[in-house]
Amino acid sequence: QVQLVESGGGLVQPGDSLRLSCAASGSGFRLYHMAWYRQAPGKEREMVAGITTGGSSDYGTSVKGRFTVSRDNAKSTVYLQMNNLKLEDTAVYYCNAKLMSEDYWGQGTQVTVSS
Repeated sequence: QVQLVESGGGLVQPGDSLRLSCAASGSGFRLYHMAWYRQAPGKEREMVAGITTGGSSDYGTSVKGRFTVSRDNAKSTVYLQMNNLKLEDTAVYYCNAKLMSEDYWGQGTQVTVSS
């Protein structure tokens, strides 16, 4: 069993930066594929960034070049560095952990980009 707790969301202006954190409890964090998803009001949840157990990452098209995902296995934490935030980045951001049939979600953290 893995529990995920996101933090770091908030209200920012366009062009600002934020760093989200997702702390995992339970054992075996290094074995999980980790990802960040987001869901804006009235829209479907979309993948923002993912990072494999080996540290390889991939990104959604709309955030490529602006967001960076990283993980610290010693701290059982995954991060999402978000730069040059845009109005359309406003959403609830969720952390996800996957290992074979196991699939865990955090409760989400709100990111609001507003001028």
